[in-house]
Amino acid sequence: MDQLQLIQSKIYEIRGQKVMLDRDLAEMYGVETRVLNQAVKRNLERFPEDFMFRLTDDEMQNWKSQIVMSNSVRMGIRRNPYAFTELGVAMLSSVLNSKAAIQINMGIMRAFVAVRQMIVPQNGRLAELDEEVKDLKRYVEEVFADQNDINEDTRMQLELINQTLAELQARRVQEEKPRNPIGFIKPDRG
Repeated sequence: MDQLQLIQSKIYEIRGQKVMLDRDLAEMYGVETRVLNQAVKRNLERFPEDFMFRLTDDEMQNWKSQIVMSNSVRMGIRRNPYAFTELGVAMLSSVLNSKAAIQINMGIMRAFVAVRQMIVPQNGRLAELDEEVKDLKRYVEEVFADQNDINEDTRMQLELINQTLAELQARRVQEEKPRNPIGFIKPDRG
């Protein structure tokens, strides 16, 4: 397993966000978890809720079941871990300011980008799905156009097709929105 795959295997989905846990990050940076967390606590103003959060007891149980961990104390977990979003991981490089931290951070950022690319469908594929669903809808309407008595199953299928079309169109509109440029924007001082 190469480094990118190793990092990707340590990215979890919690609260609908892709995150990495403090213990995994500490291991990658070559420091103890408590050292990483102390550095973060000394710089808490850099880690708002959308950068980092602590797992709840329920989230902790769910995470442990995902990785088949039975004994938290034996694994060195006494407190619920902190989860760092992609933004939080990027901020860690400024808190753990060493050459090794910067190199590892670049690898982690690449892993987050790779995971995101796997999730987001290609633009062309979304258009294809949209057209296929429209074709299916036209076909079902043509077949049952002459029949006054459409059964409940067919009505439900038509409703599901319409709902899928609406969702695909909403995703297409979302993808077509212009994105804000990345980088520093000089404030307008007028």
